[in-house]
Amino acid sequence: MSNSPVTAARWHRPLVGLAAVMGVLTIVALVGLALDDRSIGGSPAWLKPCKFAVSLGLYALTLAWLLRFAHRWRRTGWWAATVVALASAGEMVAIVVQAVRGRASHFDVATPFDAMVWSLMGATVMVLWTASLVVAIVVAVQRDTDPVVRSAARLGFALSLAGMMLGFLMTQPTDAQRTELDNGGAPAMIGAHSVGVADGGPSMPLTGWSTTGGDLRIPHFAGIHALQALPLLALVLALLAARYPAPFGAVRTRLRVVRVAAAGYAGLVALLTWQALRGQPLLEPDALTLLAAGGLAVVVLAGLALAVRGRAEPITRSRVLQNA
Repeated sequence: MSNSPVTAARWHRPLVGLAAVMGVLTIVALVGLALDDRSIGGSPAWLKPCKFAVSLGLYALTLAWLLRFAHRWRRTGWWAATVVALASAGEMVAIVVQAVRGRASHFDVATPFDAMVWSLMGATVMVLWTASLVVAIVVAVQRDTDPVVRSAARLGFALSLAGMMLGFLMTQPTDAQRTELDNGGAPAMIGAHSVGVADGGPSMPLTGWSTTGGDLRIPHFAGIHALQALPLLALVLALLAARYPAPFGAVRTRLRVVRVAAAGYAGLVALLTWQALRGQPLLEPDALTLLAAGGLAVVVLAGLALAVRGRAEPITRSRVLQNA
């Protein structure tokens, strides 16, 4: 494959541009939260645009940073990332348009226009997921990058893509909606993020997550942002390796720590999903949830203790710090 104009040292411009637009939109949404007292589905009208702008901005910057290290298949990665940027922008346009109209952007099928917007958003998400998968493959096939960052990126992508897929649990009709559909009715909403309670009830500040029932947005959020958490852990470990060569100087030690952390993160996402599907609020876990969380914590801590055991290797300066 011929070389692309995009070099390994250059940030992906469409993604960086998307991140910049999301930054501006975050400010606009914060102003909207301060000045616009409307609510949509029990939440401030501009809360969803604000949350999505922050999330998509972080996602875009992370992809742009990871693609800086791509030498193999970089043209494929560039075009896939461009599709990610365009799909994300389209998703954000739909969310903002519905916020301006005072309508829900998700699950709303009350009018033909609302149903069309929701349908287009669903198609856009599939395009975004597929393009993200291609970017993940491009990042995974690189061989000349820091092995710890490469492992963290691979595992982070896997968890992030799984977190995106969890969003489809919210698109299924609730029992009440299914009953109405079976009776020939036309519910205004099809799908919900809350489990055991109706959407729009009491919620946590800032996040808007339900405080009276399960909320599938929690594992969805946690899974998606593994792509930031695990590479960030790899960078922190590189800093620790430079300062504390014992035990973090060994590449194999840092790799083990990243893998244990990824396994623990996957367990956390699974636990949050299980908790939400049981209709349980995040901050009100029952004894069974606490027992599972405690068991997960013990396993992860034991894994980390084993991971850092072993001889340290003398190092100079990590390549990831040179390229960051």
